[in-house]
Amino acid sequence: MPTDAAVILATSPPGEGAALARLLVDERLAACVQLAGIRSIYRWEGQFEDQPEELLLIKTRLSLADRLAARIQEVHPYEVPEMLVLRVEAGLDPYLDWLQEETGPDR
Repeated sequence: MPTDAAVILATSPPGEGAALARLLVDERLAACVQLAGIRSIYRWEGQFEDQPEELLLIKTRLSLADRLAARIQEVHPYEVPEMLVLRVEAGLDPYLDWLQEETGPDR
């Protein structure tokens, strides 16, 4: 059964993900953000790029995805920040309850 939960994938320059994570959790746009160091290989503006980045796994409500995207765009250093929203179809009920309690305008 679908939920109102989502995992959002975003990236940041090395060393900048924790500040973004704290902001999103503090503003209750995210219940939890996990950070991992990654290496991204892509093409940008016609140039081949091979860069270290931080991957942010953002746990939030699907209904907050637009607000969260707008906030990321406001503060993110990239011209076009990565943000992919993955709908959570199911999960452990106590965790999903906690996610709902920690996020949203009713907090």
